Amino acid sequence: MKVKPGKRTDEVVLELGRRDEPLLTAAGAAAFAIKRILVPLDFSECSKKALRYALALARQHSAALVLLYVAGTTPAYGPLDYAPVDFGNVQQEMEAGAAKQLAKMIEDEIGDAVPAEAIIRAGMASTEIVEAARELTADLIVISTHGRSGLKHVLLGSVAEQVVRHAPCPVLVVREREHEFLRG
Repeated sequence: MKVKPGKRTDEVVLELGRRDEPLLTAAGAAAFAIKRILVPLDFSECSKKALRYALALARQHSAALVLLYVAGTTPAYGPLDYAPVDFGNVQQEMEAGAAKQLAKMIEDEIGDAVPAEAIIRAGMASTEIVEAARELTADLIVISTHGRSGLKHVLLGSVAEQVVRHAPCPVLVVREREHEFLRG
């Protein structure tokens, strides 16, 4: 099987060889029944790139997109240099800002092309992404990775790596720098 860009910027073409003919049968078609794609976003350019991949797949499979933002949890209350800060309020503001950004992404990037919804969760990103995929019965997760290595990887970890290890469904990892097969 070969994957190539389609004629339009939002298409991906799969070229099947003789060995791939079973994929064209009814049983094979069921194997590619993608109905819901989960797209975790952190609003970076790399995660926006993952959204473009997910949108192309959603269009081809008539699937719905679920955009997910995970807000990190903060302590309930803690002191700073001069005054205490209500971290619960900070968390609410962060989630409200994320909701606005997600709504704008749906409007600007997806429009009416496919059904789309946005959800926001709080917690550790990899855990929340895997749990959301389970609860939503996602057929595919399309996630971005920044490709950190060395000390940055040790200190920051890799959310994408943890999702790949624990996800209840296939995961497409979109790297920041890679060979593009989406046009536009």
